[in-house]
Formats: sequence, structure tokens, C-alpha cells
Amino acid sequence: MLRSVDRSLMLSTKYLCRTKMVDTTSRRGKVLTIDTMNPHVKNIEYAVRGPIVTRAGEIEKELNQGAKRNFADVIRANIGDCHATGQEPLTFLRQVIALCVYPKLLKDPNFPDDAKQRADRILGSCGGRSLGAYSDSAGLSVVREDAAKYISERDGIPADANNIFLSTGASEAIRNVLKLLMTSLPGQDRTGVMIPIPQYPLYTATIAEYNAYPIGYYLNEEDNWALNLNELKRAVSEARPHCKPRAICIINPGNPTGQVLTRKNIEDVIKFAKDENLFIMADE
Repeated sequence: MLRSVDRSLMLSTKYLCRTKMVDTTSRRGKVLTIDTMNPHVKNIEYAVRGPIVTRAGEIEKELNQGAKRNFADVIRANIGDCHATGQEPLTFLRQVIALCVYPKLLKDPNFPDDAKQRADRILGSCGGRSLGAYSDSAGLSVVREDAAKYISERDGIPADANNIFLSTGASEAIRNVLKLLMTSLPGQDRTGVMIPIPQYPLYTATIAEYNAYPIGYYLNEEDNWALNLNELKRAVSEARPHCKPRAICIINPGNPTGQVLTRKNIEDVIKFAKDENLFIMADE
């Protein structure tokens, strides 16, 4: 009986406290607004999105609703969304995905043996042989093993699957690595990251979000967007009074410029990074 009374009192008190909290919050106004949100997020500029893309979406909607214009489609060239522009997906990959998602199809004679073998191997590394099971944080072991084997054969240098971390697209991987390099230190101790100009806007946006310092180095448009060692030295030298340079991002082939670094370019970057004690982010 006493326990029932105590529980009733506890519930009443909990309810009163919660009611009071809600009333207090309502008197003070909304907790999260444009004015109170993280200022670093407000500083983000992501060039592949924005008013032009928003307007493109509005025009697409108008066309779908029967609006008459002197064109029938909107081609989105702000990002490399190949499938959205009509590129056919790779058959083998889609077959493997279908088999993994619905394993009963492994008995279907319409699927080729190589796709079935790959799907069976992937499912064997999943808990309960199901893609719905949680994987290791670094990704499925068999996929990392295959990636390590590929890198070893391509580069002629042994790769360890334990050093490979899978991500859902390149953007997540880039953000995760940049996050590891960040510090909360101000002034000259603020993290500086060297990025090519022009470059894929994810870098600029993420650096702003993490309150790091962007160190832009310019690619030489007159020389087919080549990377120049003297330009790297200029950029890092001018940035030192404002931050502590900690990393250099190399995009190869260039995005959006499309140039491919020469062997000498790559060797120069590695030597430069060693001399300046910089972490190399190879976006390849």
C-alpha cells in the first residue's frame, strides 16, 4: 500500500516538474532558432546546392504538372548524378544487391553463378546471413579484404584490411577524416587545411562547419589546372600567422577540373607534406 502511494506521489511530482519545465520554456521562447543555432553551421556554403538548384526543382515540378515551356526536361549538372541523367547501372552490382537483399533468389536460375557466388560470400560475413544485421563499424570484413587485395595488386604494396574503413560514399569518409584533424584551439593554433581552388565544395563547407581555417592553393588554369609546388609554399606561408596547417587535400583526378597529376606532382606533394609536417588526404 505504501509503495502504491509513493509511486503516485512520484508520478505527480514528475508531472508537475515536467509541466513547469514546459511553461518555463514557452516563456523564454524557442530554444533552437536561426539566431541560437551553431554559428559555424550558418557559415557553411555548399555550392552544389542553393537557390539555382531550388529553382530547378520548382521548374521540374511545374513541368510535371503540365506547365508549357520551350524545353521538356531539366538537366541537373550541379552534381555528378549519372543515374539521374540516364546512365544504366552496372548489371553485376545490381544482381548481387538483389541476391543479398532477398537470398531466396540464390536458387533462381535467371541469376548468373558469379553474382550468386559473390552474394553468398557477402551474406556469409553478415550476422544471421542477413544484410539487416549490424556490421562492424569499419564495414563488412569480406568487403574490406577484397579492397585490400585490390589495392595490393594495383599498387604493388601490401594493404591490410584492418586499416581499411568503409563509408557510405566519399563525403562521409572526408568528413570523418577532417573531424579527426580538428582542434578547438583558437588563433594561430586553429587547425588549417590546405584545399585546391577550384575544388569540390564539400571541403570548404566541412571546414567551415568544424571552424577550421581554409588554406586555398590555386591550380594553374593556364597549364591545364596543374599543381605548382611554389603555389603550395606560398599558401602555407601566408596561412601560418592565422592557423596551424595540419593537412593538405589532394584531389586526383581534379574535381571539377578533371586534370590528372603527373608522377612528379605526386612526388613533390609527398616531399612538401613531409617538410611541412602535413597529413595528406588523397581524394582519388
